[in-house]
Amino acid sequence: MADNVAEESAGLPALAVTAAVGAVVLLLVLLCGVGQGKGQQEEEKTAEEKNSKVKKQPRKAKPKPAPKQRPGTHTFSHTLLSTSLKGHSGRVMGLDFSNNAKYLATCAEDRTVRIWSLKDWKDKEHKSVQVNVELDHATSVKFSPDNRAFIVALYNGNTIRVFRIGRKDEGTGIHVSALEQDFPQKSIKDIVGLGISSNGKFMMTAFADTSIYVWNTKPGGEVLATIDTHQMENYHAAVSPCGRFIGCSGFTPDVKVWEVSFTKGGEFNQVSRAFELKGHSSGVYSFDFNVDSSRMVSVSKDGTWRLWDTNIEYQKGQEASLLSKGDLHSSAHCMVAMAPNGSSFAIAQGYDISLYSTESGQEEEKFTDVHAEPVTAVAFDLGSKYLVSAGDKHVRVLHNTVGYRALLHDLQHKLKTTQSTAYKERLKEQIKETEDALKSIVGEEKGEKDKKDKENSKKKGK
Repeated sequence: MADNVAEESAGLPALAVTAAVGAVVLLLVLLCGVGQGKGQQEEEKTAEEKNSKVKKQPRKAKPKPAPKQRPGTHTFSHTLLSTSLKGHSGRVMGLDFSNNAKYLATCAEDRTVRIWSLKDWKDKEHKSVQVNVELDHATSVKFSPDNRAFIVALYNGNTIRVFRIGRKDEGTGIHVSALEQDFPQKSIKDIVGLGISSNGKFMMTAFADTSIYVWNTKPGGEVLATIDTHQMENYHAAVSPCGRFIGCSGFTPDVKVWEVSFTKGGEFNQVSRAFELKGHSSGVYSFDFNVDSSRMVSVSKDGTWRLWDTNIEYQKGQEASLLSKGDLHSSAHCMVAMAPNGSSFAIAQGYDISLYSTESGQEEEKFTDVHAEPVTAVAFDLGSKYLVSAGDKHVRVLHNTVGYRALLHDLQHKLKTTQSTAYKERLKEQIKETEDALKSIVGEEKGEKDKKDKENSKKKGK
């Protein structure tokens, strides 16, 4: 019995040691588990904080589109090419003619705006005034009605910057300076429409969401009104040349037009719905007005263009009527511009531009591979004699022969109807000048052929 007691006494220390070691190991395991859990929680918390910070940060810049560029050195030639304006080192994104018919403004990805003088277009060299767009570049540009300023839509800033135009001290050329502060940013979406009314009372910016902002033209950037287009996404917006309307097209198959009205004292009154262009079966890419807003043209995803009569009494519920329509070369994205006199319109699709007559609805000229990259802008000069396009770093200036023929037809019609001898003589001079200009563009032989074709068509009409 004594031996048993001795053995039990000897085993107790061994058990105690084993238990102590086990307790230490268990404690270490628990401590490690707690440390790992805490570390994981801290890592998850840090990740959440980082994600929340990223989400709250405003977008600094949008990725630039990468248009397909034709391989090798691109050259374009055509019998109706008047000249090419060279000076930008980046892709030209927008252009606009001044209301005094003296200047063309172009803006490009090289962070500059250039002001070109129209009087030297026939010369071999074309001078321009370069204006730097600091810390950004412009996607569109618009002259003010008095030609003393222009505005641009900023690519990264998604807002408006105003530039003042003044004379140089020596009295030759112009001097351009930017205002110190840009207009307030209202959206992080792209600006798809920019405009100034011809009466100088308001400006407009439309974004690639569903918003349009109507601004006071005074410094400070006061918002007069906000329009929700309810189109899911805006594609294009513009202020009419007459200064009364704002039009917008987008994902829906309609072009919506609003009237901006002011009191007799010149104070802003309201923005109200005027009329709509209804008839397309899919979203409308682009549209344009003629000079007095009596005609509009639109191009759509449904693969068609439509010409509209908008000389209507919309206050009495009268709707725009369809004058003619036609098929596009494809349903791919395109843009349209109408000549101010309403004689013609141009549709740019990809690298190509087609010139149509509003009278016949026929495609009368097609210019292929006009630029090394897809066309970004098209416009007619105020006289409807030139069609200007952008797409790469060069600006193409094309003769609008359709506009010349329409002008000639109009002058001849006036000559038949007028009773004034003095006015008849003046019309005869204008007809001779127009015929000579057309012949110099298309050539004597083609000019005579066009004249005979018109005479034959008149005889058939009788």
